[in-house]
Amino acid sequence: MLKVLTLCSLMMLFVGLGNLTQAQDSSSDQGSLNGGTIDSQFDYIYNVSNNYQEYKVVKRTNLDRLKSNILDSMRTMRQEVFDLKTQISSQKDSIGTMNTVLLQAEADKEEAIAAKDNFTFFGIGIHKGVYSSMMWLLVAILAVALAFFSMQYLRSFKKIKKAQKDLAEVQEEFDSHRKNTLERERKLKRELVDAQMGKK
Repeated sequence: MLKVLTLCSLMMLFVGLGNLTQAQDSSSDQGSLNGGTIDSQFDYIYNVSNNYQEYKVVKRTNLDRLKSNILDSMRTMRQEVFDLKTQISSQKDSIGTMNTVLLQAEADKEEAIAAKDNFTFFGIGIHKGVYSSMMWLLVAILAVALAFFSMQYLRSFKKIKKAQKDLAEVQEEFDSHRKNTLERERKLKRELVDAQMGKK
C-alpha cells in the first residue's frame, strides 16, 4: 500500500511538474499583459487563471491590466481613426480644389482654342477656316477678273491696232485722193486759163 501511495505521489508530482512547465511554455508563447495583441493577452489571462469547478478564477490585477491595455488600444485606434478622417477630409478638400482648378484650366483651354481659331474682322467674329475660305474665294474672283480684263484689253488692243492700221490706210488713200484732186484742179485751172487765153 505504501508503494502504491508513493507511486501515486510520484505520478502526481510528475503530472504537476508537466502542467507547470506546460503553463510556463504557453505563457511564454502567449506573451504577457505587457505586450502583444489583445487576443494574446486574453489567451494569457485564460492560461494563467485557476479553475474553480467550471469557472476560471482570474486575478483582479490581471483584469485591470487587461482593461487598461484594451482602453489604451481603443484610444490609439480612435486617434488613428480621427487622424484618418482628418486626412480624408483634407484630401477631399484638396481633390475639390484640384477639380475646380481642372475645370478652370479646361475652360481656359477651350477659350484659348476658340480665340486661336476665331478673330474679329470689321467687328464680326469669324472662324479662321471661314476667313481662309473667304480669302481664297476673293483671290479666285480677282484672278478671274484679271483674266477677263486682260482678255478685254488684248481684244481692245488688237482692235486699236487694226483701227490704227485702217486709219493709216484711209489717210494714205485720202492723201492720194487729195493729191489726185489737186492735180486735177491744177489741170482744170490750166485748161481754163488756156481756154480763156484762146478766146482772147
